[in-house]
Amino acid sequence: MRTVLKGNSAVAHAVRMARTQVISAYPITPQTSIVEELADMVAKGELDARFIKVESEHSAMAGCIAAASAGARSFTATSSHGLVLMHEMLHWAGGARLPIVMVNVNRALGPGWNLWADQTDSLSQRDTGWMQIYCQSAQEVFDSVVQAFEVSQRVLLPTMVLLDAFFLSHRSEEHTSE
Repeated sequence: MRTVLKGNSAVAHAVRMARTQVISAYPITPQTSIVEELADMVAKGELDARFIKVESEHSAMAGCIAAASAGARSFTATSSHGLVLMHEMLHWAGGARLPIVMVNVNRALGPGWNLWADQTDSLSQRDTGWMQIYCQSAQEVFDSVVQAFEVSQRVLLPTMVLLDAFFLSHRSEEHTSE
């Protein structure tokens, strides 16, 4: 089926298709619409998952680590300084070889409020033991998120799927879901 989706919506639909069981999340621009859409899917019964609202990105990853340790398919999303706040927990997930999937909507790290799209946030996390997949279209985002769950479970490593802030996250594109 062909549809028109923004990159962030492609993430949410892929998480649903992958039958994610636990979503632990904290909102941060520009990924907020991902977790809002997922929360809505869970509330409407379209996704049979547990949605955990937490007080920080550090806690979001702690929730994913706990869920994955118990055998649940776990997901979170973040961006920029939120990813950096997770840094300590990324090592725990990678070192424990937990098959967590996280989407990071790439946004610059910098002083004050910085909305420029660049990859300094994810590149700063490259040595935490996470596989990283960089996407350049909504279709690639959808496919990569679905595949990340399968690959992570087979090789027992967490996966970070990455898309550029505002350009890919908020731009609408044609997408094929099945």
